[in-house]
Amino acid sequence: MSVSPDAGSSTAAEPDIRLDCGEDIGERMILNMGPSHPSTHGVLRLVLEMDGERAVKCTSDVGYLHRGMEKLAESYGYHRFIPYTDRLDYLAPLSNNCAIALAAEKVCGIEAPPRAQAIRVVVCELARISSHLLGLGAYAMDLGAVSVFLYTFTERESLYNYFEYLTGARFTTSYTRVGGVARDADDGWLREVREFCDGFHKKVDVWEGLLTRNRIWMHRNQGVGVISKEMALDYGLTGPVLRGSGVPYDVRKDRPYFGYENYDFDVPVGEHGDAYDRYLVRIEEMRQSARLVVQAIDRMPKGPILADEPKFVLPEKHGVLTSMEELIHQFMLVTGEMETPQGEIVSHIENPKGEHGYYLRSEGGAAPWRCKMRSPSFVNLHVLDALVPGHLVADVVTILASFDFVMGECDK
Repeated sequence: MSVSPDAGSSTAAEPDIRLDCGEDIGERMILNMGPSHPSTHGVLRLVLEMDGERAVKCTSDVGYLHRGMEKLAESYGYHRFIPYTDRLDYLAPLSNNCAIALAAEKVCGIEAPPRAQAIRVVVCELARISSHLLGLGAYAMDLGAVSVFLYTFTERESLYNYFEYLTGARFTTSYTRVGGVARDADDGWLREVREFCDGFHKKVDVWEGLLTRNRIWMHRNQGVGVISKEMALDYGLTGPVLRGSGVPYDVRKDRPYFGYENYDFDVPVGEHGDAYDRYLVRIEEMRQSARLVVQAIDRMPKGPILADEPKFVLPEKHGVLTSMEELIHQFMLVTGEMETPQGEIVSHIENPKGEHGYYLRSEGGAAPWRCKMRSPSFVNLHVLDALVPGHLVADVVTILASFDFVMGECDK
């Protein structure tokens, strides 16, 4: 589906900013953009070699957080690591929760029941909308269109109200469980969410009316940060950045999970690979996510929200609070008395930034022997060193905003 119409730590090693050849730099200067800079959307540092207003060399420098998430997973185990995933892509914690739960279920050889999978589809797509709302609002504000930020954050606040009702938290949700979800979604909540998503496309139309054909917006985005299809594939880019370059790869379509193969939705792709196409892809993705939520709620099955696998799955919270046996059961699983099958798995989902994956190797026990994450923001930032040279400083801001990365999962 084409969307083109008729854009830390103080001990981090210093990047090599020397010239590639022995030329006289003359009027050139070194400019640090970040790591404390509003347009870098986090602790990203770009070391720019400038010739006037134009960058001739870029060295991206990450590594100012050093949180050791993979080692935490190996220490705390599958159940106790779920709250830490809220802090990866902290703009879409519900999506991260589902990613680790799916990976742990593959290790244990179990599957969440149909109702839990449908609820996961709902929360993952709401998380995608919420993340894109922030990305679009910040993108527009970076380029001077403040009004759009106010519109998108109004809708994001509504979504946070839904998250709070369902999970008990607005930001750090920790909602999924190995084998299902923590709490069921009642009919009233589902009805309100469906109404929100059913009319969401009209709100997106309003924002497009402010931006898509706006002459200033088009001038700031079209032809800026062009990534060809070949370049996107060579650098292993993912998510809207990849699809903006015309590659129709989406994990939900190509390697379905949670029953996505049973839903009807389109994968928007760009034609030119510039910042403008990346903007259009995210606009259309919000519409498609709302469409998915409506379908998931309309066909929401009845039944349990946790798999009947007591060797691996925590008991329901009500039972833990009212029954000593259930309390002991939870205590044993959470404190590590769980024996998982030996082996290794790879698991991926499509989070708002792109393909978010886990490699887990189990040697038995309640924690993986080895955990390796594939975070889309980290992968996408690799291309900056080749992409930025030749652009003006103002265009660098556009490129960064069009990538919509989050450093929480980059410096994992």
